[in-house]
Amino acid sequence: MLLIRADGGAPAATLPASRLPSLTGLRWVAAMLVFGYHAGTMRIVGDPDAKAVVDGVFTLGLSGVQFFFILSGFVLVWSARDGERRRDFWRRRLAKIYPNHVLTWAAALLVMWWFADPVVPRAALENLVLVQAWDPTPGYFYSINTVSWSLSCELFFYLCLPLVLPALRRAPAGLLWAVVVAVPLVIVALWPGQLLVPKESTWWFTQIFPLVRSTEFWLGVAAAELLRRGRWRGPALPLASAIFVATWVIAAQWIRAELWAAILSAAYVLVIAAAADADVRGRRSPWRHPRMVWLGEVSFAFYLVHVLVMVTVLRAAGHLGVGLPGWWGPLAVLGFLAVNLVLAGLMHRWVETPMMRRLAPRRRPAPAGAPAAVEPAGPSTGVAPTGPSAAVEPAGPSADVARRDVSTAAGSGGAVIPAAREESSARPRAVVAPSPRPAAGEPPVDRPVEYADRRGPA
Repeated sequence: MLLIRADGGAPAATLPASRLPSLTGLRWVAAMLVFGYHAGTMRIVGDPDAKAVVDGVFTLGLSGVQFFFILSGFVLVWSARDGERRRDFWRRRLAKIYPNHVLTWAAALLVMWWFADPVVPRAALENLVLVQAWDPTPGYFYSINTVSWSLSCELFFYLCLPLVLPALRRAPAGLLWAVVVAVPLVIVALWPGQLLVPKESTWWFTQIFPLVRSTEFWLGVAAAELLRRGRWRGPALPLASAIFVATWVIAAQWIRAELWAAILSAAYVLVIAAAADADVRGRRSPWRHPRMVWLGEVSFAFYLVHVLVMVTVLRAAGHLGVGLPGWWGPLAVLGFLAVNLVLAGLMHRWVETPMMRRLAPRRRPAPAGAPAAVEPAGPSTGVAPTGPSAAVEPAGPSADVARRDVSTAAGSGGAVIPAAREESSARPRAVVAPSPRPAAGEPPVDRPVEYADRRGPA
């Protein structure tokens, strides 16, 4: 049972604890944002008019990883049981993310072997043990299965949360609200902060570095604890959803790039908290429809396979970075969506679920009088988690929002695929990182590649 306040005053009712299925459904939205963004940066759609639509809709798509990270913090705090042993928590999180990760890591190496791509042992090992996000060497953090960098961040979040949870439960509500308010401001402050790191590491610092990306995770943590105590004050789901859509449109059209991550983090936490509140109070929510819940459950696997599949097929067909003419481009995107969804469903059914049951420790009975534990309904940062694993991974998956991006390739051994988006001349450029060295395990490219501009800090 979960004590909540109906109006902010004394507890008005005791409502059953919820599995928060709406948050599971929202994970699919985050996964689709990342998928659409990568479909655009890989230039699958060659027709200029159709490509303009994809670019317009998914300009901020990589913020799906930011969504995953916030959602991960929220669900893990909501589901945490006071008194649970730390090692049980860590074992449960590893059981959630590691089987799928190892499978896609091995698949990426197989693809590299097929295309005769060289493998850098250090990069491969870092990727396997999920420490690549700590290595600023260009290409290493995107090595092997590119999107798994967000799992490296998630692993750091998982390590920290049990150490912080006892203090979190005792923290005054004012301090939690201070975290909610401060995180977007910290994200904005990272823009001048990136001047403190070498130029070649600015992308890694703002977009990859786990300490920086953890700000989004802690935003979700603070919001969840406030809602858990009945102290969250935010709009209901319909209004929160409208705010999110309006923020997305306004940011893409009129807001400076360095502010994207900050305002999107605020919009995302409003939607997440509103959806959780709707589940707890039994209010209507489109995100807990059974189909949406299933899509959310497979979103972690979808996130891990989507770049690997698309890059592999496009390389084999000779269309990587070239684009398909006419309606073949949009049809290819829909085909990739279907194929990745089928593969994700199979992975979830035959790898993720059975391995979670086999490897995760059993939940101990809750102490008498303690609130019922709420298990996350599926995977965490895009995204990455991206993320998108555990509670939500990400996939887990931030403000890796950029008009011009290097589309990262899982199937080419983590090779960075030049796929810069055209940028409207009417919009000023933000930050442009210097051309990277070839990714780990990739032969030298014959032209310079810019990482990104118009991106917000993580």
